Amino acid sequence: MNLACDLHSHSTVSDGTLTPTELVQRAHEMGVSVLALTDHDATEGLPEAAAEAKSLEMKFVPGIELSVTWSHQTVHIVGLGIDADNPVLNQGLMALREFRQWRGEEIARKLEKAGLPAPLAGAQKFARGQILSRTHFARYLVEQGRAKDVRQVFKRYLVRGKPGFVAGQWASLEDALDWIHAAGGIAVIAHPARYNFSATRLRQLITEFQELGGLGFEAISGSHSSDEEGRMLQLAQQFDLYISCGSDFHSPEQSYRELGALQPVPAGFHPLWHSEAWQQRIGTII
Repeated sequence: MNLACDLHSHSTVSDGTLTPTELVQRAHEMGVSVLALTDHDATEGLPEAAAEAKSLEMKFVPGIELSVTWSHQTVHIVGLGIDADNPVLNQGLMALREFRQWRGEEIARKLEKAGLPAPLAGAQKFARGQILSRTHFARYLVEQGRAKDVRQVFKRYLVRGKPGFVAGQWASLEDALDWIHAAGGIAVIAHPARYNFSATRLRQLITEFQELGGLGFEAISGSHSSDEEGRMLQLAQQFDLYISCGSDFHSPEQSYRELGALQPVPAGFHPLWHSEAWQQRIGTII
């Protein structure tokens, strides 16, 4: 049975443009039957989203997307089925938020030095939650006419070698998985093809991830092309990883793929929701 699962999405609590309620409503309208809200380093939207999903008789999975520094590069790890009140998780999130605030101030300082007007205030105007993200700076620069869309802003201003790039140290992979597991969750490598790792480095990441108890691999992602999805599915099969699906939806205007538009897990592969860990922690979704 193919289910319309979307296990990676964002709301205004981090860098999405829909409130948790609006996100769930849109997912329902788009035919999603199982939705996870996975805001960046934040869980405040989970109760609101869960309540709306219950009213619409949708299956809701509480989640989070953690920022990790691995091999000198940022990697994202999704946690699914988490307890948002877990003290270990929340202590880790506090440290990540402190770094985010510092990074935001540094990005603003660099952009201002490059001649951009009031970048911190501009980004904060777009941040409706407590998280200040590079995406908020990007939306401000689009508004200022510096680029046609968010993706172009990143290429021109916010990646390594560009005026607004700020390097830093996020959580370690070990810490991120420890926090997710302490909160009763299942760890998933988010949009693996997006990191542009060599085959060797990606295999090293997967090996370390599995050694730390990671189970899921977001082979089907709104960030992936169809060819990338095919390669990621084969890689997951080689490593006996469970397949996760996520649009990485941020907004109706600025997302790689719409809610409900993901392909189903092909026959012969193992969906994450068939895993024993999912059944124990989240329960059946059929």
